Amino acid sequence: MSASVCPQPVAPVAAPATTTESAPLPVLGSDVTVPLVTGGEVTYAALDYAASAPALQRVWDDVAAYAPYYGSVHRGAGYLSQLSTDLFENSRRTVAEFLDCRDGDQVVFTRSTTDSLNLLAAALPADCQVFVFETEHHASLLPWQNARVTYLNAPRTPGDAVTTLERALADRDPYGPALVCVTGASNVTGELWPVKELAAAAHAHGARIVLDAAQLAPHHPVSVQELDVDWVAFSGHKLYAPFGSGVLAGRSDWLRAADPYLAGGGASRKVARRADGGVEVEWHTTAARHEAGSPNVIGVYAIAAACRALTEAGFDGLVAREQALVARVRAGLAEVPEVKVLSLFGDDAPRVGVISFVVEGWNSSHFAAALSAEYGIGVRDGLFCAHPLVRTLLGSDPQDPGECGAPEAEPGERSLNAIRVSFGAGTPDEHLDRFIGAVRELVTDGARWTYRTEDGRCVPDPGTAPAAATAPTG
Repeated sequence: MSASVCPQPVAPVAAPATTTESAPLPVLGSDVTVPLVTGGEVTYAALDYAASAPALQRVWDDVAAYAPYYGSVHRGAGYLSQLSTDLFENSRRTVAEFLDCRDGDQVVFTRSTTDSLNLLAAALPADCQVFVFETEHHASLLPWQNARVTYLNAPRTPGDAVTTLERALADRDPYGPALVCVTGASNVTGELWPVKELAAAAHAHGARIVLDAAQLAPHHPVSVQELDVDWVAFSGHKLYAPFGSGVLAGRSDWLRAADPYLAGGGASRKVARRADGGVEVEWHTTAARHEAGSPNVIGVYAIAAACRALTEAGFDGLVAREQALVARVRAGLAEVPEVKVLSLFGDDAPRVGVISFVVEGWNSSHFAAALSAEYGIGVRDGLFCAHPLVRTLLGSDPQDPGECGAPEAEPGERSLNAIRVSFGAGTPDEHLDRFIGAVRELVTDGARWTYRTEDGRCVPDPGTAPAAATAPTG
């Protein structure tokens, strides 16, 4: 490829192409086959989008086209460095348009949602109080260790969430700066949270709000202005761009006033020796202040490419198709009496393509292992890095044993964890039909193989013959 046909900087986000139900978007790895422990191979059904979504084929193609032209940004006079710098900064503008940011908002590129929220935690003004529901993913629950934190109990309705927050903010003492951190869509139940109403409550009580959009942005359009949130955080690897970058976007004042998240090149405008022998540093006041070091240009470009691809595909159509898939899966699971779907706000709550459940008489890790080994279906089991929420939904005591991703009982016995199926814009109908059929078959007939616990995981036992097709007992 010659320089004359080098990929151009990411263009502004285009208008949606359609408002009708979409077909699945092409994703990388859709034709990968995996072996079955019972013999043969099958096309892999990737149903763990909530953990990490496959790369959109469009994103992969854009990254592959750019990769030969990679250069270090902001640092070189050469053509490739200049091209990469333009691409990097244009990607920032693309993300700002994707999120419908306000004039003056900053888009800071990070490693992930976790990194973004830790960055914001480091930028809190003195004496800032943080309010967070116990239902949050650990990325939103844990970064505030150096602040005064109020953990709010799990609400059972969206209205209860707003009322609980209003009461907590009004009663805070002293009545100083405050930050609310809330998810847009639960990584456990998929339920949508009343973000706009929570933002209004926060602002009415002199607080700011940051939206964890890790599970929302891949499924729904996110408008900073419409939701009236102060910051948004999300990860590329959940937005079909798994190349190691994330985003924190929003108001610039706290970010400008804070010390750089990392100290080093790129964050500094000027460094000089002082007369006393030390160094004096003038830091950037732009997003670069918190982007020290050589940035992940390819990861940033991948996020921008995903933003553009999703917008051009049309969120209306993508949402319509996903809602049809959600209804299909929930209806299929409802036909199996032994399956209990976990929900915070109830069956009628709007949600994205994330569904967690338990199966009566089954260790959740055993069930997930059988889905993988016998049907080629990849789901997630555990507490999903949202331990307090899953414990609440399972009705367990906070001290009951349980660990994210690890079985706490032998196969066939109850364990304190759950199974999560998650899907999105790239999921074929067949994968979900296979999943529903596999759940029904496992519950009715039992696993066809024997399993054991190895290094904290439930795995097929290679040294035994296939198990008799009988359902396990609790």
